[in-house]
Amino acid sequence: MKEKNAAKKWYSWYFEFNLLYRILIGLVLGVVLGLVLKEKILWIQPLGDLFVRLLKMIMMPIILSTLIVGASSVSPANLGKVGLRVIVLYLLTSAAAVLLGLGMGAVFRPSAELTGAAEAAGKAAQAPKLSQTLLNIVPTSIMQVIVNETILAVIFVALLVGLGISYLRVSGDERKEKAAATLYNFFDGIAEVMMLIIKGIMQYAPIGVLSLVSVVFATNGPKVVGSLGVVTLACFVGYALHIIIVYLGLVKFYAKLPIGRYFRDAKDPFITAFVTRSSNGTLPVTMEAAESLGVPKDIYSFSLPLGATINMDGTAIYQGVCATFIALSVWGHGFSLSQMGLIIVTATLASIGTAGVPGAGAIMLLLVLDSVGLKVEAGSLVAGAYAMILGIDALLDMGRTALNVSGDLAVTTIVARRMKELDQSKWNEGDI
Repeated sequence: MKEKNAAKKWYSWYFEFNLLYRILIGLVLGVVLGLVLKEKILWIQPLGDLFVRLLKMIMMPIILSTLIVGASSVSPANLGKVGLRVIVLYLLTSAAAVLLGLGMGAVFRPSAELTGAAEAAGKAAQAPKLSQTLLNIVPTSIMQVIVNETILAVIFVALLVGLGISYLRVSGDERKEKAAATLYNFFDGIAEVMMLIIKGIMQYAPIGVLSLVSVVFATNGPKVVGSLGVVTLACFVGYALHIIIVYLGLVKFYAKLPIGRYFRDAKDPFITAFVTRSSNGTLPVTMEAAESLGVPKDIYSFSLPLGATINMDGTAIYQGVCATFIALSVWGHGFSLSQMGLIIVTATLASIGTAGVPGAGAIMLLLVLDSVGLKVEAGSLVAGAYAMILGIDALLDMGRTALNVSGDLAVTTIVARRMKELDQSKWNEGDI
């Protein structure tokens, strides 16, 4: 009996210890192991890959089920109000993020000597056309976009299904209302099961985080110096300023909510997104934070999955800084005002087409570069500069993903507050 209790005590401490602290410990250990052991620690990569695969496994059913439930939970009268406010705020903050990214590029002026540096250019991907990106939102096959994980198309389908259920629930026809209730309960059940699964996956998060971070620093640590160090610094200063000026500013002065109380719950999805580099994978944690902040389920289940795809402020800042780096390295000068305006429009739209999975922002950067004549072609200096960015993309991706998720939660909370739907009782306890 004593041996059984001892065995239980041996592993139970792990689950009883605060998950956030476990993740932070894994992060610190990962940094230390990556910098000290370098390539000797790369054997641990499968443990991190397993964590990412687990998150991606549930990504599609979570997005599909929660968006359908969210859209069908809001009455047709309120759906327009919620959707319009959320989308407008997402687009405005994204445009501000691109402008800030260009500003960081103008202040830090990152550049590199690229003579003979384009040998890796052949690895550059083909930039997607903006018109095709927007057209692909409407799928030709519902099942195909689900299987292929075409996020924007899945969101489009989920919103249509949710809207249909929402209207049927108030149709006045008993048969249609019953059918709508059945569909709603089905997708709501899927959403609840997925949330239960993600809680189990998150128990593995500290181990996955340790592996992911150690590999990032072991692989990219020595490269984050010199010109690439300036790029990294410019991006992270931009990320920090955007959180302070835009998000916390809106929460404090537009929504008139206490920042300290907001940060208490907002830090969990921020840290999770930083180490997992996936907005979609962090979605359950973000939803839990929204619940703790008093945001109604019918708002956050609509706003957060939508934001995980179309609200990419961190990616927008990254694109502004990296486009400036490539322009200075290739042309020797920055952008004109007209080019900056074009980048703001293109990057804002490109952020909408950026999937909430690790590394997607680097692909959408191609679209922004192409819009101002910086075409990534095999053997070109542009391709060489782009390849250098890819070398540190994993590190930049950590910060931009954390910012993306922070924006989703901030906008969702602000919209709920402005619509007077926020549960104020959860803000009156322990306000700071």
